[in-house]
Amino acid sequence: MIEGAHIRLNGWQQAAVAVGSAVGALLDPRRADLIAALGETTGRPAFERVLEKMKKSPEGRAILLERPRVISANVGHAWDLPPNTFGAAYAKFMGSRNFSPDDRPPVRFMDTEELAYVAMRAREVHDFWHTLFNLPTNLMGESALKVIEFQQMLLPMCFLSVIGGSARFSPKQRSLFYQHYFPWAIRAGMSSADLMCIYYERHFHEDLNVVQKRWGIKPAPPPPKSNASHAS
Repeated sequence: MIEGAHIRLNGWQQAAVAVGSAVGALLDPRRADLIAALGETTGRPAFERVLEKMKKSPEGRAILLERPRVISANVGHAWDLPPNTFGAAYAKFMGSRNFSPDDRPPVRFMDTEELAYVAMRAREVHDFWHTLFNLPTNLMGESALKVIEFQQMLLPMCFLSVIGGSARFSPKQRSLFYQHYFPWAIRAGMSSADLMCIYYERHFHEDLNVVQKRWGIKPAPPPPKSNASHAS
């Protein structure tokens, strides 16, 4: 059971939640609950496409059948893995930022349990993607990852997040993003395997570089030296 998955909204209610969430998220991009609500109320067609892709993939079908959750009880063993592994890299990413996998807001506005799980899965594997693409959690890194997510899932929320995020950049940061990170993110999103069809937890014990190559993942390049100070 996905918490809050069956709050049904009519068309006007859905539009009101979407607009309110979009405005609130633009005013305060740290509001993960508003960003989540925006993704759910505008993203049903995208999540339906993701669901169909998952059903056609062996690992995707396994994920839908077993419905793994990225919570501390299930991924805590990553902290004990050798340092070269994907799991250890994820644990380092989370630990260095004092993040908890239990902090994701619940899904509230999806009509079916199956779509609710897909939406929750996309939310919960977000930090795996940060780890694999070597992207920080600052506004630059989050905006670049949203470009990749849009390439992969066509979620309107991702596109809106890029627009809203880049509007908050300084002129030098905006130039760095669109000249350096944006083109890389477009290429990275197109060349990667289908990111929603990977059962990441089964690969924690494998070498990080090996899984990156297998999944066609190109980690983010460092910013040009002259612009490095503007990437934060």
